[in-house]
Amino acid sequence: MLKQYFSNKETIECGCDEAGRGCLAGPVVAAAVILPPNFQNTILNDSKQLTDKQRRLLRPIIEKEAIAYSVAFVSNEEIDKINILQASFLAMNNAVKGLSITSELLLIDGNRFKNQTNIPFQCVVKGDSLYQSIAAASILAKTYRDDYMQEIHNKYPQYQWNKNMGYPTKLHRQAIEEHGITPFHRKTFRLSNQLSLF
Repeated sequence: MLKQYFSNKETIECGCDEAGRGCLAGPVVAAAVILPPNFQNTILNDSKQLTDKQRRLLRPIIEKEAIAYSVAFVSNEEIDKINILQASFLAMNNAVKGLSITSELLLIDGNRFKNQTNIPFQCVVKGDSLYQSIAAASILAKTYRDDYMQEIHNKYPQYQWNKNMGYPTKLHRQAIEEHGITPFHRKTFRLSNQLSLF
């Protein structure tokens, strides 16, 4: 069972996570979620541990029961300008800034964060498998990004983004070799099989 809060139930805690850091195409997407301190759900977990069906089941529950939530996108063009780590920080900061109420503590999934707010933060390695609010954020970030990749798949079906979501699968790399890159690809990433060997 995931922990309900990091410090105490009187503190307004916000879980933050992102999706899409390791992809060759598409945006990085972050979510920030403030859950009520008594929130409970038996299947809530790190989004990577859940099936797509479970994530789709949980998303409306999280959105309905959260005190506040926000989702932010940073485009592949911006990723190429500032690098993926900085883009991940930017997406999380933008998600936090998009919340309708102000948190008193940010719980950040991972070991690093560049805070652009005045809110104290705590980095938590594997936090999406430890704290409910981070797990909830991971589910929103993942499902919103998947929806976007499904949408742009319709423009470029040969890359199979409806299945790989932009991640560097063998078929995705082969499609890049055969068809070249799209406006949605991250040009600073190792896009081809040849480049990936160096």
